[in-house]
Amino acid sequence: MQETVIILDFGAQYSQLIARRVRENKVYCEILPYNVPVDKILQLSPKGIILSGGPSSVYTPNAPRIDKRIFLSGIPVLGICYGMQLGALLLGGNVSSASSREYGRTKLNIVDKTDLFKGLPSETIAWMSHGDQVNKVSSDFKVIGKTANSPYAAARHKDLPFWGVQFHPEVTHTPLGNKIFYNFLYHICKCSGTWRMKSYITESVKRIREEVRNKRVVCGVSGGIDSSVTAVLVQRAIGKNLTCVFVDNGLLRENEVVEVTDIFRKNFSINLKVVNASERFLRKLSGIIEPEEKRRIIGHEFIKVFYNTARSLGKIDYLAQGTLYPDVIESVSAWGGPTARIKSHHNVGGLPDKLPFKLIEPLKYLFKDEVRIIGHELGFPKKMLQRQPFPGPGLSVRIIGEVTPQRLSVLRKADAIIREEIDHEGLTKKIWQYFAVLLPIGSVGVMGDERTYENTIVVRAVESIDGMTADWARLPYDLVTKISSRITSEVRGINRVVFDVTSKPPATIEWE
Repeated sequence: MQETVIILDFGAQYSQLIARRVRENKVYCEILPYNVPVDKILQLSPKGIILSGGPSSVYTPNAPRIDKRIFLSGIPVLGICYGMQLGALLLGGNVSSASSREYGRTKLNIVDKTDLFKGLPSETIAWMSHGDQVNKVSSDFKVIGKTANSPYAAARHKDLPFWGVQFHPEVTHTPLGNKIFYNFLYHICKCSGTWRMKSYITESVKRIREEVRNKRVVCGVSGGIDSSVTAVLVQRAIGKNLTCVFVDNGLLRENEVVEVTDIFRKNFSINLKVVNASERFLRKLSGIIEPEEKRRIIGHEFIKVFYNTARSLGKIDYLAQGTLYPDVIESVSAWGGPTARIKSHHNVGGLPDKLPFKLIEPLKYLFKDEVRIIGHELGFPKKMLQRQPFPGPGLSVRIIGEVTPQRLSVLRKADAIIREEIDHEGLTKKIWQYFAVLLPIGSVGVMGDERTYENTIVVRAVESIDGMTADWARLPYDLVTKISSRITSEVRGINRVVFDVTSKPPATIEWE
């Protein structure tokens, strides 16, 4: 790439969101661990460097640090949250635990609109999420932004090309955050903006072809956009050496096996093998309640199924998966940074330590909507591009407690009603994800003048752009009423329906 921006990861949950903002501004970027040698960074001749946030405190003994030569290199540097605190500390300032922590939307007063805040109003909204803050900067710094609780919410060095912001411009909750990135990339780093998503397709196919050569690949597909795009990219690279495997693990939605098989076979000339392993998965999940254990079991069983299938096909060297960045960052750091694990995903943290295959994950640095863009570029039909996200562990993470055939049946029926009614209302494009969750909670009800004591269904519907943050969807009351009425009337074993009004964060989209 002719121009590159480097993002140094200090373990932030939102490192890839930063990369996303950079790519949205048509600039290529790479994420590297914070401790990559400075000489390697300089060899890449980056147009700019961005220091991510992170869960550590910069003043603790083992806190992640970087080589101070980065600030002396002449390359523009933007520090975000932890990145700002680290830059301020290394350049003569002081950081401590904040007396008044800031979480959520905060009014930012902009003092200087020369470069980073060029074109922004004097007051704007910024998203804060920090327990530490810069409480002193050296005389070499100039304050360019303040909030009620952060006198150094944004600052820049007078002589070195370093800018720091305490808030998070990468999240959508900072409305003008993308403008801040634009200013950094174009006014400060002097980027020209030549990168396009088509470039990602070309580079991915090239990398897969160079790695795999004439060897064979088995690709796990679900009928969703992620695995389907992965399959097409791999096919473009190696052709007939790809075999796709669709595993019916018994944890799929109503009629999903038939729908996925039809969609895949009608739209792609790819060899597809359907494997019914539902009894195997349900047997392994019997008696299991703990969410992480469910995910681990499902991840291990998937590998075993793929391995057995691959053996029947001959020698297979690679396993391709449609892993996305939100899966990766919640399971384990993608870049070697000290990211806190939120939950394991069956195709990331749920995989066994020793795999019989080498992994190919061409989408693991992308978000769902970016994958949809690639799908559009590849000519995918609209129905596939708009298909709702579905977790790899399937309905197992939407059943709180033990997974049994009876509980799966109840959940499938309730989930089908929710999806049918929301689709009928024409809200498919507006709502990111909508589904049912089955709780192991009994409550007293009355049906036909008789007392009941049955379970509860949660209706979960969220709006999101990338899955990293999400807000609960404000469904029309009449629609919620109809969903509730249908579920309690048509699904035996349910006498109560509740609506989840929690955003991400603090919750996650899925319940487990």
